[in-house]
Amino acid sequence: MNSKLTCTIPSSHLSYDIHIQTGILNDKKLLSQYLSSLGSRFAIITDGTLSLLYGEQLYQSLVDSNLDVTLFSFPSGETYKTRATKEHLENQMFEKGFGRDTCVIALGGGVVTDLAGYLAATYCRGVPLVTIPTSLLGMIDASIGGKTSVNVPYGKNMLGCIYQPKKVIIDPSTLQTLPAKEFTYGVVEMIKHSLIADSTYFDYLDKQTHALLNLEPTPLEHAIFESCRIKKEIVEQDEKEQGKRHLLNFGHTIAHALENLTHYTLPHGEAVAIGLLVESHLAVQLGHLSQGTFDRIHKILIKYGLPLQLSSHFSIQALSDAMVLDKKSLKGQPRFVIINAIGSPLNCNSHYCMHVEEKLLKNALQWMNDDLCCH
Repeated sequence: MNSKLTCTIPSSHLSYDIHIQTGILNDKKLLSQYLSSLGSRFAIITDGTLSLLYGEQLYQSLVDSNLDVTLFSFPSGETYKTRATKEHLENQMFEKGFGRDTCVIALGGGVVTDLAGYLAATYCRGVPLVTIPTSLLGMIDASIGGKTSVNVPYGKNMLGCIYQPKKVIIDPSTLQTLPAKEFTYGVVEMIKHSLIADSTYFDYLDKQTHALLNLEPTPLEHAIFESCRIKKEIVEQDEKEQGKRHLLNFGHTIAHALENLTHYTLPHGEAVAIGLLVESHLAVQLGHLSQGTFDRIHKILIKYGLPLQLSSHFSIQALSDAMVLDKKSLKGQPRFVIINAIGSPLNCNSHYCMHVEEKLLKNALQWMNDDLCCH
């Protein structure tokens, strides 16, 4: 199946295609067709693990198509999504004479697409970017919408910019080499998409658990397509995260605080799964979400095998302090996306996030420590 979506950003007069096709990375002719007009030289940026799995293959395919290409890599892992890594890659590219005629190809998961995208945005004041995500999280989230970033000691994704790609190329067959846990972490973002935008999609994810966990091609491509559709439709309405794009941060106010406090040893997917439940707990306390719906959300995360545990408990104060650094914070107070029902978020005067009373937040965090993540 060859599916295509087009993301159009009216405010920036930009548009780019999102191609979803199993086996596309083996199609030299099609790859050359998609890429050849975007630059005179091509810099593939990936991590050490993916360089062996897909980077060398992509490099050879482009060389065979008579494209001038160089493969760059950096160590795998969230801890390397830093200013230092970005600078090291930039220096390597400068040493090899890459200039404004460069096209950067980000090949990998969210860490690679975030870092390589930020590099493309600033290299020679901006060069074309193509994202080729190889993880489920990268396919449905990081590769679409233009968010690029690195982590700093003060928080996750605190430095970066919005920089849209010229093209997104998704080959679901790369998920065959993705560790099962990493796949499940991507499913968490699919569930998030359904919670903020589409109850029918939630039902689909609920019914197709076995098929998706077994990477059955048709259900998998359908789920990827639906998540990409939801993500791109939100981005089209709010490129710079002034309002509706806040919805994509559902669960992430809590998640980013947990990642920061665990020094990123807690995987992003597990942190977001916990965050979805804690922020849904807030919605229940506020009277917006029914207990029955909350239980459905809890159940689907368990069905997909999310552990929903923390290695240690964190004080309410430490969690609150970490949340202040969240990008949605206003006047030193965190804000949260609140849902009324599955697929129905609270508008909050078009901000799509809101402050909550300190008492309710403390209750939710105490519930996380004592009930959800207890040992």
